[in-house]
Amino acid sequence: MKTKLLLLEDDLTLSETIVDYFDEQGFEVTPVYDGEEALEAIYEKKFDTFLFDVNVPLINGFDLLKNLRKEGNNTPAIFITSLNSMSSLEEGFDSGCDDYIRKPFELKELLLRVKRIIKREFSKSKDTIVTIDDNITFDTSSNELLKEGEVVQLNFKEQKLLKFFLQNRDEVLVHDRIYDYLWDYGEQYSDNSLRTYIKNLRKILGKDRIVSLKKLGYRFNSK
Repeated sequence: MKTKLLLLEDDLTLSETIVDYFDEQGFEVTPVYDGEEALEAIYEKKFDTFLFDVNVPLINGFDLLKNLRKEGNNTPAIFITSLNSMSSLEEGFDSGCDDYIRKPFELKELLLRVKRIIKREFSKSKDTIVTIDDNITFDTSSNELLKEGEVVQLNFKEQKLLKFFLQNRDEVLVHDRIYDYLWDYGEQYSDNSLRTYIKNLRKILGKDRIVSLKKLGYRFNSK
């Protein structure tokens, strides 16, 4: 089965060059030319890796990936861009990318970076899969929750919270510790949002799985 890449690049010549090269290397590449077209493709089809230019029409690459990560899409992503400042590099990784390559670049270098990411994804250990009960598992590497063999959609914060609970099973987690983990520096935490995330997880896992400790925090029961 061919590895599927989504290429967001509005430079037609460069896009065709990348598509042709990766096609020769045995990949299946879907080219798109603006952010909205990329979103449509992502909703219609599963990809193994995203290749996103940043300065593209309608939705720029940084915003596109940020939104995808918030929605729980953890497909590996590489930014390919002419932006070369340190602030742009930081913004790229803050957006949730796995790698960043500056234009101009050698196609072989891009190929090596893609292969490295694909190899990493396929070599993930099964030790990352946590069994919550007989019919529910969570992959702490891909953040994929399965219930009775079906993928359950969680938003980014719900995935992060569940992972935190599983890393600290049967331990009392005070509110401040959860806030510090769940919200990044500079983000405003929300107790109402936290309660919503807890409520949604309880619907999936069972109401007794996550226990509220009045004025203290929460505990995730492993049994």
